Amino acid sequence: MRIVKYEDLDVWKLSLKMTKMLYDLTAKREFSRDFALRDQLRRSIISVSSNIVEGFEKNNNNEFVRYLRIAKGSVGEARNQLYIALTVNYITQEEFDGVNASLLKLANQIGRFISYLVNKRKTGHFPKTR
Repeated sequence: MRIVKYEDLDVWKLSLKMTKMLYDLTAKREFSRDFALRDQLRRSIISVSSNIVEGFEKNNNNEFVRYLRIAKGSVGEARNQLYIALTVNYITQEEFDGVNASLLKLANQIGRFISYLVNKRKTGHFPKTR
């Protein structure tokens, strides 16, 4: 499959779904006074899709892999903040479990994509972008 634009990337599509999910979660009353945690959680999930796009737009597979690794790190950051929200009782265990599972899925998908690109780089067969 030829990837022409970042909107074709499944990892980008999933990152947007996660952004919506976390924005909805942090719109809860419990987050209304904790601007620091709410905003940091939102910034970390925004960073995921932003880094996927920035890396893709570099038109360089080495740079793309670097930015995908940053995006994966931002997923980990969001997961940690989700644990904090659970610890301070801003979210229920059920809410945590659902969102955390989705974040793990996103991290795994990004990780598999990184592995694919790195493997293609080693063999000299890069995926076609643009």
